[in-house]
Amino acid sequence: MAARRRTKIVATLGPVSSEVEVLDAMIAAGLDVVRLNFSHGSASAHAALAEKVRSRAQLYGRQVGILADLQGPKIRISRFKHGGTELAEGATFILDAALDEQIGDMFRVGIDYKALPEDVHDGDTLLLDDGRIVLWVEQVLGPEIHCKVIVGGRLSDNKGINRQGGGLSARALTEKDMADIKIAADIQADYIAVSFPRSAADIEQARQLLRDAGGQGGIIAKIERAEALDDIDAIMQSAEGIMVARGDLGVEMGDAALPPIQKSLISQARQSNKVVITATQMMESMIHNAIPTRAEVFDVANAVLDGTDAVMLSGETAVGKFPVKVIEAVDRVCLQAEQQREIRVSRHRIDSKFERMDEAIAMGAMYLANHLPVAAIAALTESGSTPLWMSRISSGIPIFALTPNLDSQRRVTLYRGVYPVAFNVEYTDHASLNREMIDELQRRGVVSDGDIVIITKGDIEKPGSTNALKLVRVGELVSPNVQSDCE
Repeated sequence: MAARRRTKIVATLGPVSSEVEVLDAMIAAGLDVVRLNFSHGSASAHAALAEKVRSRAQLYGRQVGILADLQGPKIRISRFKHGGTELAEGATFILDAALDEQIGDMFRVGIDYKALPEDVHDGDTLLLDDGRIVLWVEQVLGPEIHCKVIVGGRLSDNKGINRQGGGLSARALTEKDMADIKIAADIQADYIAVSFPRSAADIEQARQLLRDAGGQGGIIAKIERAEALDDIDAIMQSAEGIMVARGDLGVEMGDAALPPIQKSLISQARQSNKVVITATQMMESMIHNAIPTRAEVFDVANAVLDGTDAVMLSGETAVGKFPVKVIEAVDRVCLQAEQQREIRVSRHRIDSKFERMDEAIAMGAMYLANHLPVAAIAALTESGSTPLWMSRISSGIPIFALTPNLDSQRRVTLYRGVYPVAFNVEYTDHASLNREMIDELQRRGVVSDGDIVIITKGDIEKPGSTNALKLVRVGELVSPNVQSDCE
């Protein structure tokens, strides 16, 4: 039986990947979750694309999750008369909050974030265009920020601005974001990604707005500000997961600091029972090239070895020439990295005490899975919590989340090593239910006679809490009149 990839692939949809033929090929290649970038496109376009994704996935007998990525605050320069200018090292250049947004030149340019002059001070370092342009603030005069060019080059329209070390005060949720949250609720997005959160309060605000609009999706906190690292424990607890957004975070913290930050964030997310996405420039050269660079292969593999739930593709699948080939490439790299023995064992929470029965069952199941030749885990679940807890334990064992809940089927598409299975409970006795769960896995060709399978489930009459664990061998008959002690 071919190995199943455990690490999930998130791909951004765009002009090159929205047509049915390309989308079908991406799903067939292993796409798990699509990212809808709310920085572009209309509400109707997002709704149509979400419907297309779900209908095409259904034809393949799959669930593909939907991540709605909010734009966040636009901390950017405005536009130039001629599309851009060359900045020479040592020259003076002015960021002018009062300047018309269309008339920038070689001496000054407007800024979309009008509060920037209040946020910066003499001696600050500003990084533009992902750090390609470096400006040193000499003085702030009213709406004008007078700078000296430290690293020059070509500066074009609408490039982002970061302050080295962070500290810009723009709120995470703009008016546009608040309107977009309602759109995300309307299309029943499985996850909402909040851009540039500063604290847990930003996450809670997004959740409240989403629930008020009728949405039930999880909240992903994009860690891309230095301030977010200062409040990371609270942010981690407030969100369902995090995204290591390496673009802006790397600019603010510095490239050299980024690898250990990434490793720490992935580890902390897993310890906190949260999902984690690693994003930005994973396979960026494949926007133009049919194969990745060796550095990109190592980058993806290292994220897998660190324990990321998912890797995310942006321009590679939104505007690149090879949206299907890049998914195939990521699939190959992830599968190979997952064969390493060191990521198939775990001491996660081995010395912990558990406060919840369902969490204890999940941990017990994974302990058994790592100490017996188990072929699969069948977790009957309402909310998906039990498979999430299981997926925090490093293992090579596939976890099948059997659930009648469509929202849960879609949400687990982001959990590492968890595969959704639509399953309706038709029996009230445990023995018949066990048999039907095993039959479902056999129908899907994931287990065979003689395989050992772990089953977890809750009381049938009282759904919502997993409290039973059973070891079964496929092909052995279980009498309806005989129940195990743990059931």
